[in-house]
Amino acid sequence: MQKSILITGCSSGIGLDAAMTLHKQGWRVFASCRQSADCKRLIDAGLESVELDYNSSDSIRSAVAEVFDRTGGTLDALFNNGAYGIPGFTEDMPRDALRHLFETNLFGPFELINEVLPAMRKQGHGHIINCSSVLGLIAMRYRGPYNASKFAMEGLTDTLRLELHNSGIHVVLIEPGPITTKIRVNSQPHFEKWIDTEKSVHTAMYQNTIKPRLYAPPGKPDKFELPCSAVTKKLLSALASDKPQPRYYVTTPTYMAGIFKRLLSSRMLDKFALRW
Repeated sequence: MQKSILITGCSSGIGLDAAMTLHKQGWRVFASCRQSADCKRLIDAGLESVELDYNSSDSIRSAVAEVFDRTGGTLDALFNNGAYGIPGFTEDMPRDALRHLFETNLFGPFELINEVLPAMRKQGHGHIINCSSVLGLIAMRYRGPYNASKFAMEGLTDTLRLELHNSGIHVVLIEPGPITTKIRVNSQPHFEKWIDTEKSVHTAMYQNTIKPRLYAPPGKPDKFELPCSAVTKKLLSALASDKPQPRYYVTTPTYMAGIFKRLLSSRMLDKFALRW
C-alpha cells in the first residue's frame, strides 16, 4: 500500500529535495507551500501540492482537510520543515519580530501536528518528524530568534515523544548544520523589515560583518556545508524505521555541537561558539 506524507516548506531547499526524492521512491507526497504559484509549479512537476501557511490556523486546517479528503482520512507521516531567520543582535529585535518568527517556526508546526494526530491515533501509527537545527543544540551570535525557536522546538518535540510513548506514533528531530539552501536570501526581507541598523549601537558590526555575509552572492559551499540530499537521507532513515532514533544529526558541526554540549562547561562552550 502506498504510504503518504505531508511536507511543509517545499518551494525550495530541504523541503523540495525531500518531496521530489520521496515521490520518486513511491510515496504519495503532499508538498505544501505558502504561495499558490509555488504549489502550481510543484503540481506541474508531478507532485500533489496544497497551500499551507504556518501563520494561519485557517490555512493549516484547510490544508489538512484537503489532504485527508484525498487520502480518505489517513496520513503516514508529517515532516515539519518550514522556517526562517532574522539576523541581528537580540537587543535590536522588536517584540513583534519575535512574535512573527515564532508563529512560523514553532506555533504553526505544532498546531499542524495537533491537526494530524487524531488520524494517526485512529490508524495506530505514524511518523512526526520536525526539522530543527544545530542551533537547537547550541546558540550562536546574531541569530537569537532562530536559536530560541529551535531550542523551543526541541523541548516541545521531546515532550511530545514522551507523551506518545507506546502509541505507535514516532516523534523525531532532524538537526542539520550548514545546508545549501536559500535561508540567507529568505532572511533578507525580515532583516530589512525589523532591524534598524542605523539606530543600533552595533551599526559598525552590521555594516562590516553581518550585511556582507547576508547579502554575499552565492559562492563555494562553506567548509562543512552539505546539499539538501543529506537531510533527505536522514529523513528516509527515520521513515523506514519502526524504532527511529529520537535525533538525527546532519553535518559535522552538528556532531561536534552534540559532543561539546555533553562534555564542555557553559563557559567553554561559549568560547567555542564565539569562534563562529
